[in-house]
Amino acid sequence: MLRDYLIEIKRDISELRVYPRDIDVNVNYPLAIVGPRRAGKSFFLFHLIKTLNLNEEDYLYVNFEDYEVKTTDPSQLLPTHFEIYRREPKYLFLDEVQSIKNWSHFVYSLVERKKYRVILSGSSSKLLSKEVASFLRGRFLSKLLLPLSFSEFLTFRNVMLDEILSRKDISIVRGYLMEYLKNGGFPEIVLGIIRKKDFVRQYLDVVLYRDFVERFNIENPEAAKFILYSLIQSNASKISSNKIYNQLRQITKVSNKTVRKYLSLFQDTLVIFFTKKFHYSAKKTHLSQPKIYLCDLSLELEEDGTGRKMENVVFLNLIRRDQEPFYFETHEGYEVDFLIKNGFRIKQLIQVTYASSFDEIEHREIRALLHAYDVLKEHKPELLVITWDYEDTREIRWFGKSGKIRFVPLWKWLLKI
Repeated sequence: MLRDYLIEIKRDISELRVYPRDIDVNVNYPLAIVGPRRAGKSFFLFHLIKTLNLNEEDYLYVNFEDYEVKTTDPSQLLPTHFEIYRREPKYLFLDEVQSIKNWSHFVYSLVERKKYRVILSGSSSKLLSKEVASFLRGRFLSKLLLPLSFSEFLTFRNVMLDEILSRKDISIVRGYLMEYLKNGGFPEIVLGIIRKKDFVRQYLDVVLYRDFVERFNIENPEAAKFILYSLIQSNASKISSNKIYNQLRQITKVSNKTVRKYLSLFQDTLVIFFTKKFHYSAKKTHLSQPKIYLCDLSLELEEDGTGRKMENVVFLNLIRRDQEPFYFETHEGYEVDFLIKNGFRIKQLIQVTYASSFDEIEHREIRALLHAYDVLKEHKPELLVITWDYEDTREIRWFGKSGKIRFVPLWKWLLKI
């Protein structure tokens, strides 16, 4: 019964221990918290409720994936709250709102009343800024909430760092970083609530069947499963729809058009991220072959090399910092992992490598940076190599190409030390 649900959920919230997250929000403006399933969005809403010190009558919280709410007409939520407390709520916390049919119309009607402060959460990319602007006529700000960053991982593990770290402290941090690269940042895994193996099996099933097959009325679940697992196995690599199509048609009847459609739709779950090759032409960038990154390293089905894990973590932290990463290739085929823009200016070129000394860094990493810098030197981008445990700044020359390169250990870059 909806009445019982609204009362009991608040009792549950009051008893929960919640951890702060590294995300700044302004609840005085309609807000959407967006991220993959089980990244901690609900607990972030609980944290806001506690931080705002709200009384039970001050807010309405519902999770639209809970059975009691799923089977209820959303228009009954506010009348039921009024029936319980004899007053209207000041705040509306609407969790997993994409589960409602025609959710945008429902939410827009609430905002238009100008009586409530509305905070949404959802695991659909349609709630990100561009889509929110389209669906809700620009009335919402959106914030991306991913599984734990390395900084948050340390907080969840009760690791407190001083501003000045000793060698012993640095060794401890690197040990935690290796654990983070291995197990990822989903809160339930980090807190030991569930084993990683069990979590990943359950998670991928829910993403596949609830967030993909059911949400998009997919006609070929077998093809969808093959594509999802192909994407996961392509972590930090380019992916070809034609290659997947040629492999898949040996298993099931499918068209190339369907493969391209499924690839595009999987991005909506926020479990898979695509990044494109930078061109000055927006059309060429859009049509370029994408590279794949996972929302969290726990989802890797095989133990990939540490370098690829590091690259994935760097990608995630770039988008946490509201950057839009591209990769870059020179005409000679030299590839740079990440190109970062600031408006029309190319701000930074980044390589990621599992190296603990300058001699361990492969020549191709340096060569690619210098060739890319030569092409883009009018922008004067910073050249950065993120390493495992090597720090320095060097002016390097390579067969007529030259540039000043900064080398920074991954842990230091992640923690902004």
